Amino acid sequence: MSDLTRDFDVVLYGASGFVGALVAKHLAGYAPAGTRIALAGRSAAKLADVKSRLKVDWPVLIADAGDAEALAAVAGRTRVVITTVGPYAKYGRPLAHACAAAGTDYVDLTGEVLFARDSIDENHELARSTGARIIHSCGFDSIPSDLGVHVLHQQVERDGAGELTDTTLVVTSMSGGISGGTIDSMRNQVDVLKQKPELRKVAGSPYSLSPDRHAEPKLGRQSDMDTLVASEVDPSLRGRLAPFVMASYNTRVVRRSNALRGWAYGREFKYREAMSVGASPIAPLVAIGTKLGLGALVVGLALPPTRYLLDRVLPKPGEGPSEKVQQNGHFTMDIFTTTSTGARYTARFRAKGDPGYAATAVMLGESALALVLDRDALPESDGGVLTPATGLGDALVTRLRAAGFEISARKA
Repeated sequence: MSDLTRDFDVVLYGASGFVGALVAKHLAGYAPAGTRIALAGRSAAKLADVKSRLKVDWPVLIADAGDAEALAAVAGRTRVVITTVGPYAKYGRPLAHACAAAGTDYVDLTGEVLFARDSIDENHELARSTGARIIHSCGFDSIPSDLGVHVLHQQVERDGAGELTDTTLVVTSMSGGISGGTIDSMRNQVDVLKQKPELRKVAGSPYSLSPDRHAEPKLGRQSDMDTLVASEVDPSLRGRLAPFVMASYNTRVVRRSNALRGWAYGREFKYREAMSVGASPIAPLVAIGTKLGLGALVVGLALPPTRYLLDRVLPKPGEGPSEKVQQNGHFTMDIFTTTSTGARYTARFRAKGDPGYAATAVMLGESALALVLDRDALPESDGGVLTPATGLGDALVTRLRAAGFEISARKA
């Protein structure tokens, strides 16, 4: 039901950007009649163009990402803010803070560990005092990881099979375009770490997003850059596994979910992510090449000569794949765990559509609609800086299943 003390149910900030326009299109097609939606950004002309293309009559709000007063006014008029304006470390902090202060729920697409850490420190207690749910990472980063482990844990708990221990997400299939926004976020974080090398310890810690890092269990080394023999993760797997580019962020989100739930997944819960590179004779070389390539990309972005060359060839912020590529994209993520009783379980999170664009627009849009329309189904919470699992949980699982996503868990 609508809160009539607020003018809108949802404000989409950054609606004229590439991903923002996709989210607006999803809302135009799937938000129930009567949902009060407004578009926001800094260009009235560009927002009017979005309205024209979608044939909607939604109000337009003008606010620059650096104008704290204008952003506070936007946050105070709506129940939920969606923002697609990144890199969030550069442009996102004032809006997240405005929502926390106004008691307004908030969802974004960040995959930036330093931004998320800053938001936790700045906004968690404030949002708890106002009841706001500040939920970062509501797209391909990190809903499949976070909700995948959520449903896996639920199945293990229903079966009375103990707690989760060694748990690995494997990207078994994926097709889609490279996100210019993701590259720009990576570029920005490299720049910040060059300027403030003391933050490298924060960025590199497995528990960098935890509510209390000193309370986390001592589980030894937890690397995001290992190459693995697939059968060591689960007997059903073949071939080799390489590092997954977003593992260094997603793993921290999942660990935060566990900690926010009082380590309900288990005090011995160890989590990692990897990507299948097949079982061909050259798969071991591909796995090692992927590891070296990811390291080289970070080094290349840090060094001026290679940075110049990479900036010329990598996708730019605001750019994205064609509609055909978006619609033909897909991803499948399988999660494997062994429980404290020795039982093996697996979960699957699969969807059609380019992961970073078409599928992400659905995940972000449905996250906002869950906050507006499914209050009774949300996890119990006093608010704060939450994760998709702890802030949205089953309400979002239900919505995504209805949108055609496969989200399942079973005993292996």
